[in-house]
Amino acid sequence: MEKMIEVEGLTKWYGRRLALDRISFQVGRGQIVGFLGPNGAGKSTTLRILTGFLTATNGRAKVGGHDVFTESLAVRASIGYMPENVPLYPEMRIQEYLSFRAGLKGLRGKDRAAAVDRVIGRCWLQERRRSLIGSLSKGFRQRVGLAEALIADPPVLILDEPTIGLDPSQIQETRRLIQSLGEKHTVLLSSHILPEVEKTCSNLVIIAEGRIVATGSVDELRRGQAGRQRVILEAKGDGPAEMVRALGQIQDVTSVDREDLTDGWVQFTIAPSGSKDLREAVAALAVQRQWRVRDVHRQAPTLEDMYLAVIAGTAEAARHVA
Repeated sequence: MEKMIEVEGLTKWYGRRLALDRISFQVGRGQIVGFLGPNGAGKSTTLRILTGFLTATNGRAKVGGHDVFTESLAVRASIGYMPENVPLYPEMRIQEYLSFRAGLKGLRGKDRAAAVDRVIGRCWLQERRRSLIGSLSKGFRQRVGLAEALIADPPVLILDEPTIGLDPSQIQETRRLIQSLGEKHTVLLSSHILPEVEKTCSNLVIIAEGRIVATGSVDELRRGQAGRQRVILEAKGDGPAEMVRALGQIQDVTSVDREDLTDGWVQFTIAPSGSKDLREAVAALAVQRQWRVRDVHRQAPTLEDMYLAVIAGTAEAARHVA
C-alpha cells in the first residue's frame, strides 16, 4: 500500500518539556485513521508538525511523498487541514470566504466557482451560504472549516475534532461524509468521541505522554483485549448486595459491578480473570439460588475499554520507571 503519511522518530521539545518522544507511524492511501490520546498526549503537536505550522526537534515526516521540512509548500498543497479551533474571518460571508480560500489555493474562474458550490453542498451550507460567519453557531463554523479543508480536493485530509459543536444528526452526516472521503482521500482524524472513531475509522494510532502506545486496525486492537470480555446478567433474587456477594464467589471472577434497574431488576457486570467464559457458571448459580433471569450474555470490549486499558497501562509503566 502506498504510504501517504510517514512519521519516523519524530521528537519535539518545548524548552525542557518533551512533547513528542521519537514517535513513528504510517498512514496508507485511502485509509481513514483515528489519532487518539488524552489531553496533552502530543496529538495537536503532531498534527501541527505534519501541516507545517511547527518544526520538529528531530526525526522526519513525509506527506504525499514530500518532506515536511524541506518541501513544506508541496506538503501544504497536498493537505486539507481542519484545526480544532477553526480560524475564520467573521466579517466575511460563507460563500465569499470559501471563494477567497479557493483562490489562495490556486483555483480560478469556473473551477473556483464549482469548487465552492461542491463543498457548500457536501457540508450542508446551502441555506446559509450568504450568512456572515460572525453570526454562525459553533456547529456551522465547524462545517465551514470542513468545507475549507475540502475546497482544493487534496489527497490528504487532517481533521482535528471535526464533530465538536454538531448536533446528533449532523454528527451522523459528518460521519458518512468522512467515510465517503476515504474512497478518494487519505484521512487522519483526531477525536475524543470514541464511538464516532469506532464507526468511522479502519485503523488507529494511540498516543500517550508523547509516545505511540498502540497502532493497528480496530479489530486487531480489540482482539488484543479479548481477555477483558465480561458477562452481563440481569436478574432479581436474594437482594442486590447478597447477589453481588454470591457472584463474587464464583471461581475466576475478579469483580462484580451492579446497576439497579426498575421493578427490582438488577444488572450485574461480571469480570473474569484472563479470557475465561463465565456464562455457564453464572447461569448455574442463578438456577441454584432460584433467581429470576431475563438476560445473560458475554460483552466484548468496546473501543473505549481498549483505549482506557492502553492508557492505564502506559501510566502504570511510567510510574514504575519513575
